[in-house]
Amino acid sequence: MSADRLNFALHSGGLTLPDGPIALFGAQIEDASADIDLPRCDVIQTFRPTYETWGRYASRVLTAPEGPYAGAIVTTSRARDLTEARVAQAVKSAPNGLIVVNGAKTDGVEPIIKALKKRYELLGQVSKAHGKCIWFQADSPLTDWELPAMACNPQGDYTAPGVFSADGADPASQALAAALPDKIKGAVGDLGAGWGWLSREILKRDGVKALHAVEAEKTALDCAEANLNDPRVRFHWADATTWMSPQMLDAVVMNPPFHTGRKADPDLGKAFIRSAAKNLAPQGQLWLVANRHLPYEPTLTELFREVKEIGGDNRFKILNAARPSRLRS
Repeated sequence: MSADRLNFALHSGGLTLPDGPIALFGAQIEDASADIDLPRCDVIQTFRPTYETWGRYASRVLTAPEGPYAGAIVTTSRARDLTEARVAQAVKSAPNGLIVVNGAKTDGVEPIIKALKKRYELLGQVSKAHGKCIWFQADSPLTDWELPAMACNPQGDYTAPGVFSADGADPASQALAAALPDKIKGAVGDLGAGWGWLSREILKRDGVKALHAVEAEKTALDCAEANLNDPRVRFHWADATTWMSPQMLDAVVMNPPFHTGRKADPDLGKAFIRSAAKNLAPQGQLWLVANRHLPYEPTLTELFREVKEIGGDNRFKILNAARPSRLRS
């Protein structure tokens, strides 16, 4: 665990955090148990559920740093470009301050450390809990690691470091879009809208009067706003599993995630289905795509009166459910 690794560095590895404000980039909730003075920390977090939970522990939770800071702690991401961008942002936000980089081997911390050793003199390093923690002084910038908030992918769509399927539309979303009817009436929700590719496909359907794009990752939602220039769209930075629509929806279209970190978590997709059911009007319909092995049918049968598979292949299944049996309470 990253908190265990950080505590080991603080108590046994010689790490001493400087006086003054500290920025935590990408910190997970478990890091709240680390022996750091949270009242003087700004937590920089763009994932809405984690952002909201951190609000119970830290004095300030921000989506962007407001430095300058005396130091920063960076938690690595599985996406190397996102980790590099976080480190560069930390260096920029804490000029000449102490930068701590903490991460698991499975999240690629070792290549990051190797690259940083070529730029900075490491002041300390510890190995613990299947990962490493290093620290150095930010005495020079990392401008080549800085990335714009968003940039165009090869297809010309705006995406950002670390967002799902940044290089282009993922095959599951493409399969779902191909299976949608030509006409979808009324108000529609895209739960887990990402950077907006599927939302754009929904807007091509005749009859769509309003589209609610719901996305927990703010950087992805910012990209969706840049990609979707349509007055019918309302953007919601929200946890799709708990979001309540401002209006009853006639349809929901979604490609729900099924991982929490690296761990497969089918319950996450089931929570998306429950959210769709509670936000749909009595005659509403849900279209979703899922990996073939995911056991979503029992949940759909519990929550909808009509459930059928309308397409797919050996990788994906396209499911259509209609007439939710459990309405908004």
